[in-house]
Amino acid sequence: MSDLAIACGAEVAKSTSGEAIVTGVAPLSRAATGDLTYITSKVHVDWLADLQATAIICHPRFEALVPAQCCVLLTKQPQLAFAMAAQILYPDALVPDAFDSQRTMSPQAVVHPAAHLEDDTVTIEAGAVIAEGVQIGSGTRISAGAVIGRKCRIGRACVISPGATLQHALIGDRVVIHPGARIGQDGFGYAPSEGGMTKIVQIGRVIIQDDVEIGANTAIDRGALDDTVIGEGTKIDNLVQIGHNVHIGRHCVIVSQVGISGSVTIGNGVMLGGNVGVNGHLKIGDGAQIAGMSAVAGDVPAGARWGGIPARPMRAFLKDMAEMNARAFGRKDKKGSADG
Repeated sequence: MSDLAIACGAEVAKSTSGEAIVTGVAPLSRAATGDLTYITSKVHVDWLADLQATAIICHPRFEALVPAQCCVLLTKQPQLAFAMAAQILYPDALVPDAFDSQRTMSPQAVVHPAAHLEDDTVTIEAGAVIAEGVQIGSGTRISAGAVIGRKCRIGRACVISPGATLQHALIGDRVVIHPGARIGQDGFGYAPSEGGMTKIVQIGRVIIQDDVEIGANTAIDRGALDDTVIGEGTKIDNLVQIGHNVHIGRHCVIVSQVGISGSVTIGNGVMLGGNVGVNGHLKIGDGAQIAGMSAVAGDVPAGARWGGIPARPMRAFLKDMAEMNARAFGRKDKKGSADG
């Protein structure tokens, strides 16, 4: 346990032993002997009384509440420490499961003779299609049924999961693309006229930098005239739509069902909650956070915390919601009069 504590940046509490051994992880509600668990909120402190886990990662303020038989690892960032510990215990879970666990070229794959695979550590699984001019780096796995379009470039140690499709894309190293993701198809661009809609040509690319993860069934459109860019270390959930010419910075978090319209610029370290919609041609500054189910209709300053429809500073949003609730339920204001 002492070695695990060092690896995840935690400290073994003096009141417990560092010789305990854990073999797995589990949530606080059902952790048993052999499990490592963690707690981040006082909402769940009642579960500590009957805790059977071998070890727990927690903030120092919870140490006294943990049963004596449980080894305690102390840190001010318990969720981060738990994530690091779980990676050590389950290293294979960091990437999607392989259909064919051996590094090989499946005879059921279709690989164009003009495609270039860096070396024999590239895995091409059954049913995958690799088109002309594709370049794939060392240690990358193209999973069953994935389709890689002409002249795409994929870096080293990437995973392209089953059923994913890539077109007009440049992919960095250690990128994980989950099943069914669609990368590099045409964006939604039309010029209206009296005779109907005239398609605007889409001739840009999608550039995905190193260490990006893209969730299942997410769609990222190619640029129209410029490129669509996803910055280094950004994590994108399932069922996200990213329009053409969008530029997303480094280490952003974009949660499920977010829709980002074309030509939006998003800074570094931005967090978009689930179901957020972002209007086209806007700018969201570095470190901004947008609450789930918000609609962003204007530029967002760096470091801002916004929410609501339309999205606005969080303090204003919460004040508006409180006033609406007061009116809806007929609550009285400070002067004693009922809102009508």
